[in-house]
Amino acid sequence: MDTLTSIKVFRQVVESGSFVGAAERLDVSTATVSKHVMHIERRVGMRLLNRNSRSLSLTEPGSLYYARCKSMLDNLEATELELGFLGSAPRGTLRIICPSWFAGRVLADALVEFRRRYPEVVVDVSFEDREVDLVEEGYDLAFRVPRDLNSLPADVVARPIRAITGYVGASKTYLQRHGTPRSPEELAAHDCVAAGDMSSWLFVGEARTLEVPARIVARYRSMAGVASAVAAGLGLAPLPAMLLEDPAYRDVLVPVLPEFPVQQATMYAVYASRKFVLPKLRAFIDFALEWDSRAA
Repeated sequence: MDTLTSIKVFRQVVESGSFVGAAERLDVSTATVSKHVMHIERRVGMRLLNRNSRSLSLTEPGSLYYARCKSMLDNLEATELELGFLGSAPRGTLRIICPSWFAGRVLADALVEFRRRYPEVVVDVSFEDREVDLVEEGYDLAFRVPRDLNSLPADVVARPIRAITGYVGASKTYLQRHGTPRSPEELAAHDCVAAGDMSSWLFVGEARTLEVPARIVARYRSMAGVASAVAAGLGLAPLPAMLLEDPAYRDVLVPVLPEFPVQQATMYAVYASRKFVLPKLRAFIDFALEWDSRAA
């Protein structure tokens, strides 16, 4: 009698709570189920189940054996599934979520190339500046720029994608009307469009950290909104370099005090920790890492 089959039957008996229930789920006779359980008990040399005509329960050795068997079978099923995926082409819908300021030409150009390579993958992109629960909200991957790795949940995998540098951004029309700041300290006399809870200009350098009061005239909760307000001439704001370089803003926005970056961080591709990764997600992660190396 095949021992692996007997182990699977034993697990089903425990999880069904009866020999009859296991037989129905496995589509075999109750006698066959009983033979498999007896085979396992003879093999280990001890009783694993207490059973009578009305009830069934695990013995102490049975509890240990069931826990180990369940773990083994789960790992076996996961491995078989992973091996099956290795031989399959990336396909299906890939749900990703990005910061609002990432909804520009850089990402669009990248998706054009990804689409050319993997025509059977549909990329469903959302743009949110809030932190989402990937599993609960059904996302496969998020691009995030955390304060530090410790601010990310412990149950996710974070792969560094690219360095993100921010600068003071302004519209050309604003600078024509109000003049161009020549030092960080002069920012205190200029209107500021705040991103989120920003309350001051913060410049972090190798030698020192400089904080300058911000004269906030408007506050936006998305970086895309901040960029639109700055482009309209409402004030100055800290903006990612990628956004300043985007064709949509290139002729409108300019960096101010480029020798004083306001943000130096890292963008990560974040996904839920799993024992295996679906081909569509693996393909996208590998593509993102290659995309970063070409952009560097």
